[in-house]
Amino acid sequence: MRGSHRLIACFFAAAVTAATPAMLSAQTDVTASAQANGDPALLVADNVLVAQDERLIATGNVEALQGDYRLSASRIIYDRSADQLTIEGPIRIADPEQGILILADQAELDEGFRNGLIKGARLVIDQHLQLAAVEAARVEGRYTQLSRVAVTSCQVCGPNETPLWQIRASKVIHDQEARQLYFDNAQFRLMDVPIFWLPRLRVPDPTLDRARGFLFPTFTSSTLLGFGIRTPYFIPIGDSQDITLTPHLTTKSRTLEFRYRRAFRNGDVTLLGAVSGEDFRKEGARGYLFAEGLFDLPRDYKLRFDIRAVSDEAYLNDYNYSSDERLASNLTIARVQTDRRVSFSLTNYQSLRDYEDNETQPGITASAYTDRRFFFDRVPGEFRLSAELSGLYRESDLDVDGPDDDLLVDGRDAARMNIEASWRNRWTLAGGLRAGLSTHLFFDHYVTDQDAAVPDRVTNVTPGAALELRYPLVRRSPRGARTLLEPIMQVGWVGGERGLNANEESTRVEFDEANLLSLSRFPAADRREHGTTLAAGLRWMHEAPAGWSTALTVGRVWQDTTDPEFSRSSGLDNETSDWLIAGRFANPLGITLSARGLLDENDRFSKAQARAGWSNTRMDLGASYVLLTKDVFEERNNTVSEWTFDSRYQVTRNWETATEVSYDLADRRLDRVGLGLQYQNECIQVDFGATREFASATNLEPSTEFDLTIALKGFGIDGSAKEYRRICR
Repeated sequence: MRGSHRLIACFFAAAVTAATPAMLSAQTDVTASAQANGDPALLVADNVLVAQDERLIATGNVEALQGDYRLSASRIIYDRSADQLTIEGPIRIADPEQGILILADQAELDEGFRNGLIKGARLVIDQHLQLAAVEAARVEGRYTQLSRVAVTSCQVCGPNETPLWQIRASKVIHDQEARQLYFDNAQFRLMDVPIFWLPRLRVPDPTLDRARGFLFPTFTSSTLLGFGIRTPYFIPIGDSQDITLTPHLTTKSRTLEFRYRRAFRNGDVTLLGAVSGEDFRKEGARGYLFAEGLFDLPRDYKLRFDIRAVSDEAYLNDYNYSSDERLASNLTIARVQTDRRVSFSLTNYQSLRDYEDNETQPGITASAYTDRRFFFDRVPGEFRLSAELSGLYRESDLDVDGPDDDLLVDGRDAARMNIEASWRNRWTLAGGLRAGLSTHLFFDHYVTDQDAAVPDRVTNVTPGAALELRYPLVRRSPRGARTLLEPIMQVGWVGGERGLNANEESTRVEFDEANLLSLSRFPAADRREHGTTLAAGLRWMHEAPAGWSTALTVGRVWQDTTDPEFSRSSGLDNETSDWLIAGRFANPLGITLSARGLLDENDRFSKAQARAGWSNTRMDLGASYVLLTKDVFEERNNTVSEWTFDSRYQVTRNWETATEVSYDLADRRLDRVGLGLQYQNECIQVDFGATREFASATNLEPSTEFDLTIALKGFGIDGSAKEYRRICR
């Protein structure tokens, strides 16, 4: 309440100069000509009396205002000689800047509200946390000392109603500047039943976002780790960094988790990690470290890194930190502009699969890429020039395929340089037919080491061209509906023949609507399609006035020769490809459907995926399906067919549930089952989760986990939970 002494002084000075000793009535307004902190002071009351030039008495709906400060009472008496302010209630003092509201029956304060006594006080912080006391003392304008206090954030509607939880204390001190609450003889009560007692307790008030101290614990139970408790401790380090240390103690392990965050002027960095010691393993300490950051560099470059490392294959799964089967650590520097793009990346892979040896996997990869567009006034169309350098390294020195199950040479190291120059242009012909022509020249150089089956050096210069035709047909209805029907076709040709370089990056081919019209459907430039191809399809889209929309794409590719590098499940292993079918649907009710698949000559899907969802303010429902047929070329010895269901449902205003189920149709077994339950009202939040993991790899063990977190709102919980506040009747 700093500045209040100036406000009251202005009231008094204005009243002395503007009023007579007689009673002033009928909503007398006294406005101070003096200003405190640049804000005019204002006193409004039904009656104002100045007695003997020493006492100002304001009665009847008294309001004192200055800037954001507002005080209201039934009567205010200010004695200038004694520097004493007597306020009769009901009293309401609001400080919006600090988020503090004081309600009281009576108060005796000095001129600046810095010192004094408040009786029947009730302190409300951030419109949420309530502190009710027999009396409160103001000290030095910074501290509010409350005696015989009850603290809660629960809504209490009647004098006989008991809050769900409360803290009783003999004394509570609120440090308004540090925004801390200090309790003496604190007793926590649940439904007015004493649960535990602490001689001293310090907690931040709700207006402090980053307060040092313990956060609410989480109780855990796992079939692998046993029963435990996770207790985070938050440590702010200045305004730009902090660290959270979380001991996780179970009956079978001891873990210290940590999170470090720091913000810089040009970016930020976050570190996550844990170190564990266990009773059920004899390998010693285990742990993991994840680090990620994003920085702005000079000349509009962006630096992004994501580092991931773990001590062993099973640690992340055992402690439920991650379900990833491979960890990719990467560092990227990139710049994207209107007519050019530049990127540099370095990636390290760590496999967590028991049947994969990291020495024979491409552990380190590096690449540099740039492309640029050129436009010339006297030459139509657009010229593009791109260049890419890429390489990968394996720790193994073997130049043949070892006894493992993969089809790659164990020690093969490879690098490539690819340069592409192209020209392309588009025209609109008579009748609305759209035509596009592009010409290409590819220069490819490949270097291979430690592979006895392929040459060390391979160089190719390959020409290519493509003619694309589109005939968009658009119809608009009088009611506003729009429909697009567009036949599409491309004739492509790539000269030359397949080089003898190794296939490292194009072993997994995805045939979809994005590359239907493309000269090469391989994901990387270590493989290119050669010969003549014809791609044709049909696109249909519709948007209705009611807000729903739908789309469908059907396409197929014809090749003059079959490329042996296309696997069975790619849909491109024959001269006539599988049918590509993709569609989507969405409506204003929140229902979305999307599906994509490859239909072979036997009218069976060789690859398919689908997603259905329904989302609104009360629920989120989703179901996904994935089908991948058996394909030895892609090292998949069994068909993958899996359903995944996930949901969030707001049962009532206070109760919410979440579920997750993953079912393997091929093996006819559950992969994962998860259940979440949350209850919250204006003063408490309870989260319960249960997860059952069914192991599918030899390095993972099945486990069941339970988590329980109980948090008291008003202490370290974001938001005021106004939407959960009850209405007293």
